[in-house]
Amino acid sequence: MKKLALFAGLSLLAFTGCNDDDAPEQIFPLVGTWSPTKEVKTQVPADGVGFSDEIVYTDCQKESRWVFNENSSGKRTNRDMAGTITPTCSTISERNFTYVYNSSEKNFEIKYQGTVVADKGKVTLLDAETLNLKIEDTTDPTIYKSTTYTFKRIPQ
Repeated sequence: MKKLALFAGLSLLAFTGCNDDDAPEQIFPLVGTWSPTKEVKTQVPADGVGFSDEIVYTDCQKESRWVFNENSSGKRTNRDMAGTITPTCSTISERNFTYVYNSSEKNFEIKYQGTVVADKGKVTLLDAETLNLKIEDTTDPTIYKSTTYTFKRIPQ
């Protein structure tokens, strides 16, 4: 009976001793082509009474692209309805940029060509299909402002 109890105890230990909690976190690349689907603008003044606005993009706006290349360069192409008589979905702006992304700390910086000021923020979500970039505006220290963009990966 003692052997049976010892065997049962060891078996229980063997089954409960292994877990997947130590499995390494899967890392997905920022590199790729992304389509914006929405943005959330947040403002919180010093008194703490803030607000957030969610802006869901139109089908035309979802044709916009943010491309992050392996060499830390990229291009942002914005599309929207343009024209007065018969509006059509058109490219309304294109901007080249360089970026720095620290995948372990999730920090990033985007600097658009021809500008001195960089957009800084965090990657709050990055998986196989979705990217959330939160850009913080620190120009006014009395009001916290951020814009969080949600993107869908465009397969290549």
